[in-house]
Amino acid sequence: MSTRERSLLRTAVALVSAIGLGAGGLLLGFVLVGITVGVLVAGLNLDLPATAQIVLSLVFIQGVGCAGVAFAYLRLRPVVGPKIRSILGYEGVPGPFDIDAAVPSLRQVAIVVGGYVLALGGAFAGSILVTILQVDTGTNQAAQMGMENPAILLILIPASILIIGPGEELLFRGVVQGRLREVFGPVLGVLIPSAVFAGLHWFALTGGSATGNLVALGVLVGPALVFGAAYELTDNIVVPALIHGIYNATLFSLLYVVVAFSDQLPDPQNSTAAVLALL
Repeated sequence: MSTRERSLLRTAVALVSAIGLGAGGLLLGFVLVGITVGVLVAGLNLDLPATAQIVLSLVFIQGVGCAGVAFAYLRLRPVVGPKIRSILGYEGVPGPFDIDAAVPSLRQVAIVVGGYVLALGGAFAGSILVTILQVDTGTNQAAQMGMENPAILLILIPASILIIGPGEELLFRGVVQGRLREVFGPVLGVLIPSAVFAGLHWFALTGGSATGNLVALGVLVGPALVFGAAYELTDNIVVPALIHGIYNATLFSLLYVVVAFSDQLPDPQNSTAAVLALL
């Protein structure tokens, strides 16, 4: 096998494994949620309230699916990696792979603050773009449930910091970005996972036109780039996890205020639409 062939094969393996891990982690979580809800509702004839369904989703999707797959990859890579390389017929021992986590330094705290401002600013700019383009965007399923039952948003606000941010960042920045960086370097190592992260949110949208949803996912690339850049700059997964968590918590808090106090707002319909465009 020539050097060029080995390089192409190594690139293909990195892309397939990284994207497969990201999508597979989410898919595993959704399957586990479906099985659990099916057993509880159809098998045991239980009536699951919306809040219970959200808790199950958080545990299985962000907890087991995202964080679980990330930790499994760290543990299995030294065992499975050499076997895959042997089967494919190319040599080369990759460098050590780890996901560092530590209490942020003062510099890293500044990056958290700056990243949060950039991510939120990007979301607001995106909502303005959606308004200007007048496209029909879908609604995030969790946000839709929160509009129907504001108590769900009170769960999602702390869960964003404690579960959603850490779980998704472990998988998409820690594993997917870390894996792609080995082959593509820092720039594409941030760009590709950000596009994958945004693209997979297609399955979390309900309604909307195809064009509108593509625009919404394009807007989501902005915050994802901030998360990825923060991890690249710090090599500390706690930093993007905090930015992501606080960012999500802010959006869910805004939606809660709009939904809970709609009767006191001068234009509740437009206020709700503006917040939904951010999610």
